[in-house]
Amino acid sequence: MSSQIEVVVGRIGKPHGIRGEVTVDVRSDEPDRRFAVGAELRAEAPRGSAFAPRTLTVVRTRWHQQVLLATFEQIPDRTAAEGARNVLLHATVAADETPDDPDEFYDHQLVGLAVHDLDGTLLGEVTGLVHGAQDLLQVRAVDGRDTLVPFVSALVPEVDVAGGRVVVADRPGLVAPLPD
Repeated sequence: MSSQIEVVVGRIGKPHGIRGEVTVDVRSDEPDRRFAVGAELRAEAPRGSAFAPRTLTVVRTRWHQQVLLATFEQIPDRTAAEGARNVLLHATVAADETPDDPDEFYDHQLVGLAVHDLDGTLLGEVTGLVHGAQDLLQVRAVDGRDTLVPFVSALVPEVDVAGGRVVVADRPGLVAPLPD
């Protein structure tokens, strides 16, 4: 039996209509899989929020102008939807599960990988990811500095999860310090 881990798959945005439907800022490359009807997601309310449900069950989803709209069993109306703003949604996945796309990775697969340059020199270790318009690898350089590397194929041409390494086409100041 494989162990389970949690991954963030979305964040609830603003209400849509009066029946509890909400927009979802999708943080998964597999929204159809993560937001399938009946899926139970752990809800993490922001600090200071009065939002009470600990889990949300997907009742229905649909796409509207490239925005995912979702209805959850525990959010029956617009008032509840307003209270759910900024709630993070977590899905439980098997630790050994991989995304359907071979060029996609879960955060937990990357954290802890050694970072090497094109010549094989150790540059540091992946300590996390920052998700946004452009995903960034958080790298702790060998000298202890924390750096961010855009997670694009031009700068990260190789990810070898099984081999425990990521190759970064390093530029001065990206991971290695700028020369004096």
